[in-house]
Amino acid sequence: MPIFYGVDPCHVIGEVAVQFEKHEGFRNCLYLSKSRFKNQKVLLVADHVYKLEQLDVLVEDFNCFGPVRKVYVPLLPYNHYTRQAAVYFSWDKVCLRDKSEGTCSVQLIDGDGIYNVSGIDHFIKEVKLGECGLSYAVVSIMGPQSSGKSTLLNNLFGTNFMEMDAFKGRSQTTKGIWLARCAGIEPCTLVMDLEGTDGRERGEDDTAFEKQSALFALAISDIVLINMWCHDIGREQAANKPLLKTVFQVMMRLFSPRKTTMLFVIRDKTRTPLENLEPVLREDIQKIWDSVPKPEAHKETPMSDFFNVEVVALSSYEEKEEQFKEQVASLRQRFMHSIAPGGLAGDRRGVIPASGFSFSADQIWRVIKENKDLDLPAHKVMVATVRCEEISNEKFAHFITNEDWRKLDEEVQAGPVSGFGKRLSSILGSCLTEYDGEATFFDEGVRSSKRHQLEEKLLQLVNPAFQDVLGHIRWGMLEKFKASFDKALEIGEGFSSASTTWLKTCMSQFDEECAGAIIEQANWDTTKIRDKLVRDIEAHVSSVRTSKLSELTNQYETKLHQALSEPVEALLEGASDQTWKAVKKLHGRETESAVSGFSSALACFDIEEEIRDKMVKSLQDYSRGVIESKAKEEAGRVLMRMKDRFATIFSNDADSMPRVWTGKEDLRAITKAARSASLKLLSVMAVMRLGDETDNIEKTLAVALLDPTNNETSKKSITTSDALASSTWDEVPSSRTLITPVQCKSIWRQFKTETEYTEANKRGSNWLPPPWAIFALIILGFNEFMTLLRNPLYLGVLFVGFLLLKALWTQLDIPGEFRNGALPGLISISAKFVPTIMNLVKNLAEQGEAPPAANRENPRPSNNTSSNASSSDKPPEHKSASKTD
Repeated sequence: MPIFYGVDPCHVIGEVAVQFEKHEGFRNCLYLSKSRFKNQKVLLVADHVYKLEQLDVLVEDFNCFGPVRKVYVPLLPYNHYTRQAAVYFSWDKVCLRDKSEGTCSVQLIDGDGIYNVSGIDHFIKEVKLGECGLSYAVVSIMGPQSSGKSTLLNNLFGTNFMEMDAFKGRSQTTKGIWLARCAGIEPCTLVMDLEGTDGRERGEDDTAFEKQSALFALAISDIVLINMWCHDIGREQAANKPLLKTVFQVMMRLFSPRKTTMLFVIRDKTRTPLENLEPVLREDIQKIWDSVPKPEAHKETPMSDFFNVEVVALSSYEEKEEQFKEQVASLRQRFMHSIAPGGLAGDRRGVIPASGFSFSADQIWRVIKENKDLDLPAHKVMVATVRCEEISNEKFAHFITNEDWRKLDEEVQAGPVSGFGKRLSSILGSCLTEYDGEATFFDEGVRSSKRHQLEEKLLQLVNPAFQDVLGHIRWGMLEKFKASFDKALEIGEGFSSASTTWLKTCMSQFDEECAGAIIEQANWDTTKIRDKLVRDIEAHVSSVRTSKLSELTNQYETKLHQALSEPVEALLEGASDQTWKAVKKLHGRETESAVSGFSSALACFDIEEEIRDKMVKSLQDYSRGVIESKAKEEAGRVLMRMKDRFATIFSNDADSMPRVWTGKEDLRAITKAARSASLKLLSVMAVMRLGDETDNIEKTLAVALLDPTNNETSKKSITTSDALASSTWDEVPSSRTLITPVQCKSIWRQFKTETEYTEANKRGSNWLPPPWAIFALIILGFNEFMTLLRNPLYLGVLFVGFLLLKALWTQLDIPGEFRNGALPGLISISAKFVPTIMNLVKNLAEQGEAPPAANRENPRPSNNTSSNASSSDKPPEHKSASKTD
């Protein structure tokens, strides 16, 4: 609210008559003031009463500020301070301030009993009452109307309460309750000027406001001044007796924990000494106390339990002004440090802190207006609850907007923050310290409760940031562990020792960083985050362990596969009586070596013995599986192996040299020997023999397939006499069976069919024609023979043709291809014919006539290839069927 005093018209509009004479441009200044104070309320102050009429001229000019309401308020005593008056607009309450003395006053409650909330709030800010804590006192004055109460207060405390103008007559001056701050008195002292009692304006019957104002004054005052005339002492119908009765009656409605000092001020003291007046006054007061109705609990309670009674006498202000002022100055000294022990306001029990004075007074007046009993201890708790709640909410709002907190929160969102706990504890501590400073004088229980609530709200607000910090720490430690652990494994450190060492290191660092993130005000537990980090690390270790174990297992499985696959294949290819013993020995040696190394490697992984045994058993099973797989693979090619062995034995002699067929050889014996060797191979490949088991498979096959009497027995029922009419071997489990008896029979049938061509071919190996055919060729071909002799070029062409046919014969291995049958031989030769021609044409110029021996080093590559293509991926019975077809 802008208050304009009589100084500069551009800033302060006052001293109206003088300013109008000195400044012709007042209207321009008013225009500037309107633009500056638009929608605000303006108080105009004049320094003399005669200038009030001239303020009326300004009413029209200030209509822009709101509806005009005009009130005249003379502020200070005309004989000591400058007389002032005011006009204000749209204002129900007025706060006036005397610039020269630094005092400030406000109408706390108007004559209609309306509490001035906005005015008291402005007053408290002006006098900075909220900073006083408990170091303040409240003084109020009661007394009959026009008894000089305001004059006494203005002289005693330097206030600016409005005084009665004696020249205009005796009438009501103070209406309602006014409040002002004493000038020059420590500690801060507030003075309440109450409306006088026994006034004609309210009448004889309207005493409700007197009782309400008296109760209000007793409730919030430390010291109550009772202003009374000296000549009323000793009178039965004195003017102060109704007032005392009122005071004592309303006192019964208060449940106050402290005593109130009642200071009787005897005005216009006569020659009667105070020592004689005081006993009479105290006797009258005691009579009034005894006559006042009391509750049962206080019927026998003495007045001294409620009041400290003091008496002081003052001379007449009008007749002995100087003496009056001296006595007032002496009395003023008693109000210095009044709250000290033994002072006028020494009983500080139940005092409301200064910051809650406005709210407390408002609530007390509400209760009084509703005509309820006023429980001051409960009221104190209520005020403390409201004010501490307000302070708590204010501090919480300030914390939310605190720049340090917002900056810290942003840093936390961005990444790890060092010193988080210390920084946040400092911010929280400052907030709580500010709360403690403002709420320190309120009820301890309420203050502590609200502080705890504020602390919980603050901690709830910052908890997400704390969790984010722990999350950053956990993630950082996890990444550090991963990097350090992986690096340790790379340089060859043991798995178990590396994981244990770095787990301890990272958890120790995690604990240190968590300790730096802990907030002093909170007892938050980081166990869950710590346990989660341990679980994450263990999960990573488990993952790496699984990966490393998988790599290790694959490494030893690959090693076993390389060590067993080709040797087993070679052993099975040359099947004999010692084949499976050699395979068993090879399997035992390589498996033992691999298991030994594998077990040693597993020792550094710190795994359970049961798991380690399972992994070793798995490796052993894999080793056996390699042999079984290779055995089954070789069993699938058994027909091809049998034909190769038959061809080898049939085409080579005992010294493994190629046979020279002269026609005198015993083909039956050679064929039987070759078939016996092939049958031997079949019996070896029929089952796996990795243990110490024995069987009679070879004998069974020999009897069933080589015995000449078998043809006769074949005519009998298969179910009664055929040993191979079964899917299992006697005393041999199916898990060891590679070729079933039925499959052996089918394979042998196909083998026998395909090898009969070779036998027949050798039997008819004399390819020369009969002599008569030779003689006929000579006679009939004589002319052609002579033609060749006459033209040698034909001989060259024939010779080149012979060489070409010889080369094709050798390269295509025509005898070898037809050894497996006519149809397979034709198919194989047709597939190789064109590539062979191209190869011969390419090498003919370089090599000339190729030596025949050079082409016999690998006589049957195409035979093996075709056999593999037709039989390797099918079970023996299926291959046999396809070959037969």
